Amino acid sequence: MGVGYLLDTNVVSEVRKRNGSPHVRDWIGGSHGPTLYLSALTVGEIRCGAELRRRKDPAQATLLERWLHTLHRQFGDRIVPVTPEVAEEWGRMNAVRPLPTMDGLIAATARVHGWTLVSRNVKDFSGTDVSVVDPFEPLN
Repeated sequence: MGVGYLLDTNVVSEVRKRNGSPHVRDWIGGSHGPTLYLSALTVGEIRCGAELRRRKDPAQATLLERWLHTLHRQFGDRIVPVTPEVAEEWGRMNAVRPLPTMDGLIAATARVHGWTLVSRNVKDFSGTDVSVVDPFEPLN
């Protein structure tokens, strides 16, 4: 599928923060634009966060929901589903190096598409044979 970067939830969420990491902003703001992808699982995690927040802080939940709609507009067809091929790859990977299910499916998505996974949690994906970059580190 070519060059691509699959953004983990911790990365896409960092960009939204008022005092977020300048390193992440620089990395995202680089020339990666059309090669950035989101997993549908990341969309689900953000939706879950909005729904949980709604119970105690409806205004914040509304802001999260607006942000989620913005992500849908920005990423459009670059929000990728968990396909049967991804599920099978996850099964192969999980038999060798078990990961929490969401992390494993995100790693399998990156692997199936030949993309680099972009995450703060580089160590969580060690031993998966998936290329991982940490944008929280300064650019060289």
